[in-house]
Amino acid sequence: MSEGVHHPLFARLYERLAPKLEKEGAAEHRRELLAGLEGRVIEVGAGTGINFAHYPSTVNEVVAVEPEPYLRGRAAEAARTAPVAVTVVDGLADSLPGEDSSFDAGVTSLVLCSVPDQAAALAEVHRVLRPGGELRFYEHVLANSNGLARFQRAVGHLWPLLAGGCHPDRQTGDAIEAAGFAIEDARRFRFRPSFIETPVAPHILGRARRR
Repeated sequence: MSEGVHHPLFARLYERLAPKLEKEGAAEHRRELLAGLEGRVIEVGAGTGINFAHYPSTVNEVVAVEPEPYLRGRAAEAARTAPVAVTVVDGLADSLPGEDSSFDAGVTSLVLCSVPDQAAALAEVHRVLRPGGELRFYEHVLANSNGLARFQRAVGHLWPLLAGGCHPDRQTGDAIEAAGFAIEDARRFRFRPSFIETPVAPHILGRARRR
């Protein structure tokens, strides 16, 4: 289903770096991202399953979609000890494995920066959520400041090659609204545990409602 999504070196590097990022503050971001979720949830781009431990007990089921084989294997391991029921499946963001209006909420966590077609991915999330369903998002975005934004655009062609397809200069908040979601709450902040992460320091974290 997800043939062609294969980043073996980046996947292993990400797995090694993730614990440091969590200690530096990413774990708190994930708790904020998932707090108060309820019902049936689809997580797009689950990675190693690092979000799973933070899902609240009010969630009945998580369907976690991950196309990269190595990361999907790690996510399957994490699902075994998750506090809620998690099913890890192969799949692509622009062709999600779900019926129309079959989920109460969707989660994107540092994935909309790397999907090939952001609009198509968000259209799929919109399709599988019920009317009024929630989208929770935690993403790299283009900076508001002109200086950093210029730097992000300058490295925009090289960075995806080094970081598993991640684009540091996407205006993800605008894309979420254009896909038919109403953003109810969002905060922008910079998170840069190390200098090398300067291109992806600007983040947005919030929630939106499917119109």
